[in-house]
Amino acid sequence: MAVLFAPAAKAKVAAIIVFFLVLPYFVSPYFISVVNLIAIAVIGALGLNILTGFTGQISIGHGAFMGVGAYTVGILTTKVGLSYWAALPLAGIMAAMVGAVFGIPSLRLKGLYLAIATLAAQVIIEYTIIHWTGLTNGSAGIVIDAPSVGTMSLADDKNFYYFALLIALAAVVCTVNLFRSRVGRAFMAVRDRDLAAAVMGINLLQYKVMSFGLSAFYAGIAGALMAGYLRVITVENFTVEVSIQYLAMIIIGGLGSVMGSIYGAAFMTLLPIFLRTAADFLGAFLPNVAHFLLSMQTALFGLIIVLFLVFEPEGLAKLWKDIKDYFRLWPFSY
Repeated sequence: MAVLFAPAAKAKVAAIIVFFLVLPYFVSPYFISVVNLIAIAVIGALGLNILTGFTGQISIGHGAFMGVGAYTVGILTTKVGLSYWAALPLAGIMAAMVGAVFGIPSLRLKGLYLAIATLAAQVIIEYTIIHWTGLTNGSAGIVIDAPSVGTMSLADDKNFYYFALLIALAAVVCTVNLFRSRVGRAFMAVRDRDLAAAVMGINLLQYKVMSFGLSAFYAGIAGALMAGYLRVITVENFTVEVSIQYLAMIIIGGLGSVMGSIYGAAFMTLLPIFLRTAADFLGAFLPNVAHFLLSMQTALFGLIIVLFLVFEPEGLAKLWKDIKDYFRLWPFSY
């Protein structure tokens, strides 16, 4: 109620919710599958933004924490016999515990050194997944059954859409309210100046480790949802490239912005699809250009990140705010 204090804001949010509820009835199944991937990416991006954007702790191991969540679901459902619904929260808790352990060095490490420490977490977790074959099946991966609610199977994209949308909405609401709380304000104080935060009585180790754990919890839930959606869990889905992709999401969307996490997740998920569509269109006229466009996809990602850092460091969230402010004042300049 405090977040949506204006009637217009409540009406806008209600209209957005209704739009997404009726969306599956007007678009193709392929579009629904893309939205499912965006919803999963939103949860993961929110987790990383809590750590990097709001607490100022750089992480290049987010993909590994997603892998912890996914493999926890796979192991608990195939080897222990738990249902997917019992394994889902446990996946987030397991990822949070692992993330908290790797967050302990953050008390002494900052900046590039902390980034290297989180990269080490990525390498260690990947190595463990690949070589602990008795538990994870190594490179072969784990295949799980599609989750179901009673007689309704989430193997259907439309059914999974509503489930993923509900979890993503819950993650957004929890994150917005987190930064209206004492813990969230402590996170931001650590980000702005950790020495001043410590002088004010904030326990740096406690809140930095808490931030790592909470970020990894979101990542674990996102990884568990990815496992339930794809139903094939392999280490290739949680490599360092995935970690960098999530870092790009929050940079492009906007560091320290909940809406920026949503914009960045949608942008980075839709960008490869847009490039493939553009390449298919250009292939009929300029085959060489189309092939070059696809081969340079990773370089284009890097170029877009650099352009945002140079021209709009606060990301798509700030860009959208500027557009709204412009039309709020238009046609006057004051």
